[in-house]
Amino acid sequence: MTKKMQVYKCEICGNIVEVMHEGAGELVCCGQPMNLLEEKTADTSTEKHVPYIERKDNKYVVKVGENTAHPMEEKHYIEWIELIVDGAVYRKHLNPGDAPEAVFEVPEGKEVSAREYCNIHGLWSGKL
Repeated sequence: MTKKMQVYKCEICGNIVEVMHEGAGELVCCGQPMNLLEEKTADTSTEKHVPYIERKDNKYVVKVGENTAHPMEEKHYIEWIELIVDGAVYRKHLNPGDAPEAVFEVPEGKEVSAREYCNIHGLWSGKL
């Protein structure tokens, strides 16, 4: 059974999907079940992945790596950053060469978290 906001990836073609509506079925792509991506929350290497969130000037700034920015190279980069504020989802897609951060001008919330997807190291999450 899928759950809302879960992220799945096809290991054959690379498709990534986020569940918008829960269902009892299995997600399949390229003839095989898709893999559920587990959200990692703690960095153990020098490369930083956990999203760092701060509120500045009525905006949320989400950086990948609080003090050390994540690489944004052609072969290794952050594909997207997602901010979740009181259940509302905001997303910014990134490209190699971009800064590994996103600014969201949204109202302040009580429950604030972020997720990001690294093309090599997968899905990561953090909370404010």
